[in-house]
Amino acid sequence: MLDIKLIRDKPDFIKAELAKRCIDPAEVDSVLEADAVRRKLQANVDEMRADRKRRSREIGKLPPEERAAAIAQIRQEEADEDRASVLANAVEAAAAINSNNPITLAAAQLALAEREVERLAMVLPNIPRPYVVVGASEADNRVLRTEGTPSEFTSFKPLPHWELGEKLGIIDFDRGVKLSGTRFYVLMGLGARLQRALIAWMLDLKTIEQGYLEVIPPLMVNTETATSTGHLPKNADTMYHDAEDDFWFIPTAEVPLTSLHRNEVLDESRLPIYLTAYTPCFRREKMSAGRDVRGIKRGHQFDKVEMVKLVKPETSDDEFNKMVDNAAEICRRLKIPFRVVELCTADLSFASAVTYDLEMWAPGCGEWLEVSSISNCTDFQARRARIRYRSSKGGKLELVHTLNGSGLALPRTVIAILENYQNEDGSVTIPEILRPYMGGVERITKA
Repeated sequence: MLDIKLIRDKPDFIKAELAKRCIDPAEVDSVLEADAVRRKLQANVDEMRADRKRRSREIGKLPPEERAAAIAQIRQEEADEDRASVLANAVEAAAAINSNNPITLAAAQLALAEREVERLAMVLPNIPRPYVVVGASEADNRVLRTEGTPSEFTSFKPLPHWELGEKLGIIDFDRGVKLSGTRFYVLMGLGARLQRALIAWMLDLKTIEQGYLEVIPPLMVNTETATSTGHLPKNADTMYHDAEDDFWFIPTAEVPLTSLHRNEVLDESRLPIYLTAYTPCFRREKMSAGRDVRGIKRGHQFDKVEMVKLVKPETSDDEFNKMVDNAAEICRRLKIPFRVVELCTADLSFASAVTYDLEMWAPGCGEWLEVSSISNCTDFQARRARIRYRSSKGGKLELVHTLNGSGLALPRTVIAILENYQNEDGSVTIPEILRPYMGGVERITKA
């Protein structure tokens, strides 16, 4: 969430920055108008509180027989205000607003105004870093660098992974559809083992060499958790929700990992905090209907190893570059060509201030596949989640910066391995780095 004080103090700056993300300035104006109403109501409540405090101080001057009634009146007003300020729903709000008690009315109006400001502010995305390229669509994304050279298959035409997988008996699409429906599949035998090997190896790399703490988080979270990272309310229609228990199935481990320290004040000496987790992820893929329907590139459920960092603001740009390199190191050790792509302002995710994608080359599909998306969300998520640290410079409370990135997403990494390491006889060679995790298996052949 953006700082309401920044929106109030620099509205033209906010409008200009969000215009780079194709946000209508009227959305900023709506927040400002609601904030003006809230501030007016706040002044009214503050005036009533001051009057109550004055009357409370003068109770001692009243005749003894009047003091008890005056004290009871003060306490009743305080209780009415407390109840009105935490309205549970619109019905309670209407009852409070129709009350004859002035403080109840004022507190209820203020509570509703505060919620309206929050509701409107919740839909404004993060402002981009100054160096992010301005663009109107993903067509304006910029390739920063490419590492590795795509292999030349001179003696045979490389097959796409969906043909390879079926011929080798390691991907079963028909049974995936039978069990669950479209965009589901079943990994079998050495296909399942390859994915398990990738997960174990990537977690070892993160924890042993790159300094991340491994976490096994819940796969379902409450609304507050999903809201803290910016996934709600923005992405509610792409997430799976159990309405009865109010559980949201995580679209990425970014959600529980980032919110792990929600509503906490961290000691500065604990920063930076590096977290990693392997989890299944769940997405409805409503925005990709009709796209990538063949293979395992895009599904409702997929596995991913995630990286999250909580860092001091002055270090977040350096930490971002380190995280990009942390993800890139996996591509290097797999010896698969990849490229680093800077997303333009229009293609940034809701909470991101800057994002670099890593894309692996898939010769069978004939395209670059996104295997990681690394983002610096600055203080946007931390403000929602109230993740702060106490600075050694005067003891002031400051918001951390949050970063996240895939390290890596499994389905597309599996695709890249199958398609880059395929052989003319239809077998697939296991990358050398993974063989210890495959029990020494060097090649996947047809059973």
